Amino acid sequence: MQALYAQLLVGLINGSFYALLSLGLAVIFGMLNIINFAHGALYMMGAFVAYFLLNIGGISYWWALLLAPVIVGIFGMILERTMLQWLTGLDHLYGLLLTFGIALIVQGVFQNYFGSSGLPYSIPDQLKGGVNLGFMFLPIYRGWVVIFSLVVCLATWFLIEKTRLGAYLRAATENPTLVRAFGINVPRMITLTYGLGVGLAALAGVLSAPINQVRPLMGADLIIVVFAVVVIGGMGSIMGSIITGFALGVIEGLTKYFYPEASNTVVFVLMVLVLLVKPTGLTGRAA
Repeated sequence: MQALYAQLLVGLINGSFYALLSLGLAVIFGMLNIINFAHGALYMMGAFVAYFLLNIGGISYWWALLLAPVIVGIFGMILERTMLQWLTGLDHLYGLLLTFGIALIVQGVFQNYFGSSGLPYSIPDQLKGGVNLGFMFLPIYRGWVVIFSLVVCLATWFLIEKTRLGAYLRAATENPTLVRAFGINVPRMITLTYGLGVGLAALAGVLSAPINQVRPLMGADLIIVVFAVVVIGGMGSIMGSIITGFALGVIEGLTKYFYPEASNTVVFVLMVLVLLVKPTGLTGRAA
């Protein structure tokens, strides 16, 4: 049973990263209609920014949780202003190819300077150690990752779905001309939305750094699974991405315990089954 609980914990941790990354993808696709294949590279950049802040600037993990998403978010906004804005109204394939190219360039630059091996990032002193729950030993940092990721996901959902700003964002994607008539700067809102989406990816990178180490290809190992999560939850569905991310992490953990050989493919098998039954995803709506 202890082995089962351990795999469930691993599944929840992976699900936390899946949820944060797929949430960022869902925000970008739902608001901007862009399939952002550079998301994995920006997740990796978040981890590297935290590493640089600690080892060069002496800035702790807690400040990195705030600064890394802001820094990578600004980088993402520059990308949107200089490249992605010209894809408005074009087929999704153009955005996919452009962001895939950006991902290859970013990963290539980091791999050229830092190689493929992982760089260590230490757990902050406040989150070291663990708690004996009786039925299992829970590392404090891993519990923190799960709880913090869930809080961030729910806060983002509330921002998009329940606030006036979120209403403006949704309206700008449906009828930008009407929103401009109210004096709202739609291009600026779109840029900020892209910055928010990639900032969530960078935040996931900071959370992942002490667990998975900082590697140039850490995003490439994860992005395909995250796209599967988004498809299962429904493209552009905020809550669907959150629920599906955590659920698939747990399912993956259970599969590693009961049938390890299928653990790397269970997500894609589920994706095929969901698409056969409901092509729009579990919570997605037909266009």
